[in-house]
Amino acid sequence: MMNPASMMKIMQAKNTFEGNHPKFMAFLRAVFSSKIEEGTIIEIKVQKPGEEPLLTNIKVKQSDLELVQELKNLS
Repeated sequence: MMNPASMMKIMQAKNTFEGNHPKFMAFLRAVFSSKIEEGTIIEIKVQKPGEEPLLTNIKVKQSDLELVQELKNLS
């Protein structure tokens, strides 16, 4: 079980992140408003200042969905 002080620290960091990146949080809510299913492709692009972008993707597998469910059960 997580200690209450750690939980409060995480919640404060989450609230700060949401305040700093409201469009990203809205995007995540839209994506997860319906169930992610096996076969869904998730693509991530990261571009650091002055560097070429890095791009990758994953095709969601059943084991990925099971992992996410287990993580949800922890909270």
